[in-house]
Amino acid sequence: MSEEIHSNGLGLKGVSVIFAITAAILISVFNGAEWRAENELLPRYCDNPEAHLNIVHQILTKKTPAGDQTRRPYIIAAKLLYIVPREDEESVDNYILRLRFEVYRSCR
Repeated sequence: MSEEIHSNGLGLKGVSVIFAITAAILISVFNGAEWRAENELLPRYCDNPEAHLNIVHQILTKKTPAGDQTRRPYIIAAKLLYIVPREDEESVDNYILRLRFEVYRSCR
């Protein structure tokens, strides 16, 4: 009976191959996302990095950062929150410093 189970199923070797393929796909997706963030997304903020960082600071500290102004600059700057996410329990000031470093590093 145990021979029938192994001959009909994938077996340990098949599961290992599927696991390896899945792991390789996930690693390539994460590496691709990191490459895109560093080489395509962050350099978009090089035109006026301090203005974008100031808006991110307002987004994190004010209840209605845009007020009655147009929201477009705030939406653009808010993308930085997804490109460089804030760490758990990281203060706003430390996050802005780390974000500033990442933006300026991509502008070189």
